[in-house]
Amino acid sequence: MTNFEADRKRVVVPSMGWRELWMKEDWWAIWLGLGIVFVAYAFFANGSSIRWIAVTPAKWSTWSQLGAHFAANYDRYIVQFIAWLAVFTVALSALGHKARDFIPSFIFLYVLSVAIFALGQWDQASAYNLEPPLVALAVGLILSNLVGLPGWLDAGFRVEFYIKTGIVLLGATLPFTLILWAGPVAILQASIVSIATFLVIFWVATRIGLDKRLAATLGAGGAVCGVSAAIAIAGAVGAKKEDAPIAITTVIIWAVVMIFVLPFAAQYLHLSAGVGGAWIGTSEFADAAGFAAAQTYGNLASHGAVPGTSEQAIVAYTLIKVVGRDVWIGIWAFVLAIIATTQWERAETGRKPEAAEIWWRFPKFVIGFLIASLLVTAVTAGYSLADYNKAVVPSLVAPIKDLRTWTFIFCFLSIGLTTRFSGLAAAGRKPFLAFSAGAVVNVIVGFVLSALVFASHWETLGR
Repeated sequence: MTNFEADRKRVVVPSMGWRELWMKEDWWAIWLGLGIVFVAYAFFANGSSIRWIAVTPAKWSTWSQLGAHFAANYDRYIVQFIAWLAVFTVALSALGHKARDFIPSFIFLYVLSVAIFALGQWDQASAYNLEPPLVALAVGLILSNLVGLPGWLDAGFRVEFYIKTGIVLLGATLPFTLILWAGPVAILQASIVSIATFLVIFWVATRIGLDKRLAATLGAGGAVCGVSAAIAIAGAVGAKKEDAPIAITTVIIWAVVMIFVLPFAAQYLHLSAGVGGAWIGTSEFADAAGFAAAQTYGNLASHGAVPGTSEQAIVAYTLIKVVGRDVWIGIWAFVLAIIATTQWERAETGRKPEAAEIWWRFPKFVIGFLIASLLVTAVTAGYSLADYNKAVVPSLVAPIKDLRTWTFIFCFLSIGLTTRFSGLAAAGRKPFLAFSAGAVVNVIVGFVLSALVFASHWETLGR
């Protein structure tokens, strides 16, 4: 029984002892994720990189450019496909699934993922918020609800396995040294916003009758890094299958609205580039959408429409959103997993779980996220931020991030391919209302902190 498919009423899960290290999906996600991190570091330590196999479609503006890219790199895609197919097949076979069912399904999934990734690399994609994982979700929903697919393809749509592996890889791209580099102001402001937004969404959601697990999934989507956080928390608390798509849809709606509203609202309020970038960082819900809004405001600064520089807007946004808020994903997942296991399930079943039982049920991929983060933290401990961006990111972090994006595309596409619109519609208006309450608080608190409390810090950023 998987977290996404589990009923609200749980049964006692017996311990498998040491066997769970190779018989539970969470552990296989950890082995695969950490295995990729260790291999990436081995190459990095020897002056090389895994960039060759971490191939992704390049930016393109014409079909001929896109065709030329695939013609020049087809061998890399073939090797990458074989590698993904091999590790997933071995893991799923160990978990009791049949390889002959998974392999043809994964071929379909990978080919479709390549096409979706390529669309996301179109030079006009950012203007339409066509981030590859989000496009994957939309394509999956269209295929499953309007076209229909044969049932045998379901064997490759391993939603949880893909996202758990991706979350472990996400930890490697968020070393704790980023907290020190971001500075106390950025971390403090991001933390205040993250906590306040989560509590408001969770409180409103539960007061209007939503389940705690859906409330937590919505809260994380607004408090941390939008889509990724919603999926991670849904798995950590054992949310229903439809809870993550509901949260994702809500996040996307608000993220797109904020792209257009925030830059022009900041200009109307005569905010400097640094202050505007910080406000966008504390108000946006998705990294890609937020970066688009920050770039828009930076362009206004470069044309003299607002005081400051384009770089200040982008750096302020990055410090708040990409560093300060995104690192909360592991914290929220860890804390909420414990609360769900020890409190919510106890209230539902009427029994107190034993300490060993808490460990059996605890989502181990959260631990994998933390271990991956600590590993890269140790590796980068002797680097300055400038050296980290110059030497570590291109050779170590960027390839891991690209592979993480592949797992996210596999996951989002699988979510779409296994989700029905009827399930989303059944949720009604309540999730949107709860999230909207958090959005209002998010914007107000973000403005007060950016434009009033810490204004002097953001106005002089980089000087």
